[in-house]
Amino acid sequence: MKKENYISTNIKKSIFDGIRHIDENGNEYWEARELQKVLEYQDWRNFKKVVEKSRVSAINSNLDQNYWGVEVTTPINSGKGKIEMVQNYRLSRLACYLIAQNGDPKKKVIALAQQYFAIQTRK
Repeated sequence: MKKENYISTNIKKSIFDGIRHIDENGNEYWEARELQKVLEYQDWRNFKKVVEKSRVSAINSNLDQNYWGVEVTTPINSGKGKIEMVQNYRLSRLACYLIAQNGDPKKKVIALAQQYFAIQTRK
């Protein structure tokens, strides 16, 4: 692997590792709204379409919905100091992989996400 590709891949991997969470049972997950930013989606409504498409893909593959992830609400600062509860998801590694598979292929970060979540899934 060329040095520049190795560095680029490792930088992107650290971004995905940087938004990884561990729950009280030791299970890893990613929050959809954080993943949205890393995958360079500006608007939640556009990213939510990708999330929904990946959820349908998981259902059509007869995967348990809990294995894909769960819907949660997250507090955000909506401006003027007001806290608002918004829709979010706690996504499994598989869900993140499916989102990357259904993401905008024109974005370089999508290809890196596909590689990252596929490789990590095989461990």
